[in-house]
This record gives sequence, structure tokens and C-alpha cells, in this order.
Amino acid sequence: MELLSGGEMLIRALHDEGVELLFGYPGGAALHIYDAIFNQDKVAHILVRHEQAATHAADGYARATGKPGVVLVTSGPGATNAITGIATAFMDSIPMVVISGQVDSSLIGSDAFQETDMVGVSRPIVKHSFMVQSAEDIPMIVKKAFHIATTGRPGPVVIDVPKDVTDPARKFEYQYPATVKMRSYSVPAKGHTGQIKKAVEILLAAKRPIIYAGGGVIQGNAAELLTQLARKLGYPVTNTLMGLGAFPAPDKQFLGMLGMHGTYEANNAMHFSDVVLGIGVRFDDRVTNAVSKFCPGAKILHVDIDPASISKTVAADVPIVGSVTSVLEEMLDLVDQADAKVDRKSLDLWWQQIEGWRAKQCLKVTSAENDVIKPQQVVDSVYRITKGQAYVSSDVGQHQMFAAQYYHFDKPRRWINSGGLGTMGFGFPAAMGVQLAFPDAISVCITGEGSIQMCIQELATCLQYGLPVKIVCLNNESLGMVRQWQDMQYGGRYSNSTYSESLPDFVKLVEAYGHVGVRIEKLSELDEKMAEAFALKDRLVFIDVAVDPSEHVYPMAIKGGSMKDMYLSKTERT
Repeated sequence: MELLSGGEMLIRALHDEGVELLFGYPGGAALHIYDAIFNQDKVAHILVRHEQAATHAADGYARATGKPGVVLVTSGPGATNAITGIATAFMDSIPMVVISGQVDSSLIGSDAFQETDMVGVSRPIVKHSFMVQSAEDIPMIVKKAFHIATTGRPGPVVIDVPKDVTDPARKFEYQYPATVKMRSYSVPAKGHTGQIKKAVEILLAAKRPIIYAGGGVIQGNAAELLTQLARKLGYPVTNTLMGLGAFPAPDKQFLGMLGMHGTYEANNAMHFSDVVLGIGVRFDDRVTNAVSKFCPGAKILHVDIDPASISKTVAADVPIVGSVTSVLEEMLDLVDQADAKVDRKSLDLWWQQIEGWRAKQCLKVTSAENDVIKPQQVVDSVYRITKGQAYVSSDVGQHQMFAAQYYHFDKPRRWINSGGLGTMGFGFPAAMGVQLAFPDAISVCITGEGSIQMCIQELATCLQYGLPVKIVCLNNESLGMVRQWQDMQYGGRYSNSTYSESLPDFVKLVEAYGHVGVRIEKLSELDEKMAEAFALKDRLVFIDVAVDPSEHVYPMAIKGGSMKDMYLSKTERT
């Protein structure tokens, strides 16, 4: 039996769990652990420049790979700096394990230097948390943490480690457990067969059906099965913001994203449907608008692995708790075996109606005068230059919505964004995590001049590790979405949303960090300069694009309305 210190056990356990990358920032309470990292070469540590960036980078890594992201921070401010990233992962059901150093066990509760109750602080935004009380417990705690983080509805788990537990002078027998059993934690596997049969019967009898798929399909690795079912039935498909890529966007059956900034055809099809198959979705407020007016004539079939999500917001007529993979497999088998066939006549009429809505071309962009660049044109340029094959991360705001609307994702795990929490500062570190996971891939961060400054210090991390991320900044010299709401609801009173006189010269700034900066100000030069920037495959390039500051994101839901109630432009509403 091998003898290891607590710090050595922690790093060995990560290796035995299959962890390859650890994102972190050192500090006093975690130094025994960092010394253990120095003395091995199995787990690579990525030094970020802020703990928030560590969590976002681990998050981006997890979203792109499907593997859990792992973070190591010190106690006190190191731990609390990670809170925003933990909450981001929690809201979007992303598997993550966050290890936080803690003061010595004997000092806990004494307000010692850099002491914070990390377990207590993080409790509302984690699936579970552990306080390590003995070094011998570390292997099993690590095993349990990864089991909880990656099974059922995924999410973040915190392991708080007092410094004395990792003392290199104290050695203990180490053995990593092969399995784990937790009486108080069970994971639904297969859905109820009777409920699935009932759902398929209703689905086959539908006259105006729609498949509404979300992030749970991607987290459950069920995109291929979803696509098979949709094509077999011939039904229209819409995705949530988190579900983009679960069904190929270029496919004719895809209606686009639904919800607050969803397409005219997707939102109308949802509203007028008679059967909604919701898979891996939680019917959040950005989709439903006024719940009392949501899909008034539809039967709701709801599939989710989290029983707490079923009927939480919208009552399900047929609730199915189980993994989306197993449920979709069973649905496919039942559709193949079914005596009843799809009502093709009604479906053809339904598609005619949908094509009428689609003819509205709600996302059509008209070029501005005087060579001004519209933000939608920038995203379209990125899409064409990368041939739709990039991993695209975003921050939060107008640029996020433009990216979601105009970059047509045809694969899962390519769209990396903070959906639930809406975290500014997420996009750039997340793009770093993606680039580390896939060194040869194109990792693009579409951001705004406000969001990028939240974690811009990570330019140093990219220089240290040679990460050729491409940052595309839609620079409208304002907090664009805030300004849009102030235009629409506050009479154009821009309270603290504009700051053009104080913005940095981003080209000079990124050059100071050792990278390449490009400024684009005219539509006529957009494609050429963008292509030149992306041709620098081994360099981080910051592409600062001056876009029309008056441009709004449309369609946009009318607050308090149904899904069919939308602004289509500044002068048109449904």
C-alpha cells in the first residue's frame, strides 16, 4: 500500500479519476497541494490570473468535452472569487469540481486570516459540498464528488480542504475506490415505459406538433437520437439558447431558437401547436413569457432527468423522468413499432403554416448607409470564414443573442455560453478552456467591449500557454442590451450604459500583452480583415469591430404576452 500525504492524495485521486487539466490560482491555504502538483507530471495545472476565470475556463472545457471541469483555489478571497463561476455552472447544469483551500482545522470559526465558510457560502449554488476532516477520507470524497457532479442533472461540487489535512509530513495509506455507493443519492435511469408509450401515442396523433429541445439533450449526449426521432416523424424542431446544436441548424426542419429573442416562426409554432414534446428543457421565463398564456392549446410532454424540473413552471400532461438518451431510444423503438402513423395531411398543412411564418424572414439584415457595420453582419462573417465549424463562446448581452441567431450550429457542444446566470466575463476564459481541450480547433469568443473587460487579464494566461483564441468584439461603445431596454422602456435615458469617452484602445492593449490587435470600422473591409485575422492560426487575435450603436436585437418578446407577441423591429410588432 502506497503512503501519501493529503495533498499528494488529492492530486493522485484526480489523476485516477481521469482528470487531465486543473485550472487554478495558488495561495497560502493551498500551498501544500501546489507542492504536490509540482512533484508530479500527470495532472497539468493552468495558471489563470483570476479565480473567476479558473471556473469559467473549467466550465468551457466541460461544455465542449462533456468531461467535468476541475478548479483549485485558495481560501477566503480565492474561494469567493470562484463563486460567480460556480453559480454559472449550477444554473446551466455543467459538471464541475471546485477544490478550495481552507485554514487549519483548529482555526475554523475563529475568523482566521483569509478564512471564509466556503461550504456555507456556496451551498445554494452547488449540487453538494464536502469539508475534508481527515486525509484518509480524500480518495472517497473525490470519488463521490465526481460521481455527483457528472450523474443525474450535472452540476458543480465543492471540496473544502483545511491546510493541515494536506500536511506533507503526514503520510497515510492511499487506495482509490473503484466504485461508490451513496444511499441518499440516486439517479433516475430509464423513464417509465407506460408514460413513454402514452407520450408516443399523443405525439403520433398530433396535427400541429413541435419538438422543443434544450441543454439537457446536449448534456445527455442525445443530439443524434433527437435528430433521428425528428427526421423519422418529420416534425418541426426548435432549440433553447442552451440547446443550440442539439439539432442541425441548417436543416429545413429547424425553426431556429425560440423564446425572448427567438424567431418569428419558432415562437408562433410553439404558440399554435397542439402537442409540445419538451426534451431536456425547464420551461424557463426566457422561453415561456407569461406562463398563463403559454401554448394555450397544446398538450405538454416533458422529458427530463431532474424530477424537480417537471411541472415546476408549466404543468406537464405526460411527465417522464429519466435520462434523455434512454427515453429517446425507447421512443424511437415505439415509433417504429406503432400501428398508428403520423397524420401526414395535417402535418403538411402545419408545415405550410410554418413556411408562411418563415417567409417573414425575421432575421433578414439590411445594410446600413455610409459603410457602417451592423453586428449581425460580423457574426455572419465569422460563420462564413470558419465554415460553421468553430467553437463559439460568448459573454452576455446583444452580442450573445446575435451569435445565437446568426451562427448556425450544426453540432452539439460548439455553442459555449452562460444561459441561466447571464455572466459577463464568461466568454473569454471559456474560450481558453475550449482551446486547451482542442488545441487544433478554432475557438472564438464573440463579446462586447463591456463584457471583455471583466476578465481581460486572461490575455496573460493565453500568452503563457500559447492559446490562439480569436476574440471578436462587437464594439458599440455601450452596454448594448441595457441601452436597448433603456431605448424601449425608459425613453432613451441612458443611465450608466454608455462610456465611449473612457474606452481603451484595445489594439494597443492586446499588443501590450504580446498579442495581435485588429480594428475594423467599415463594412467594405470586414470580410477581408476578418479572414486575415483568422489566418493567423497560431496567434491570439483581438478583432475590435466598430458596430452600429443604435442596432437592437429582434425579434424580442413583449413582456407579459404570449409567445406569439413580439417586437419584430423598432417600428413593427405582431
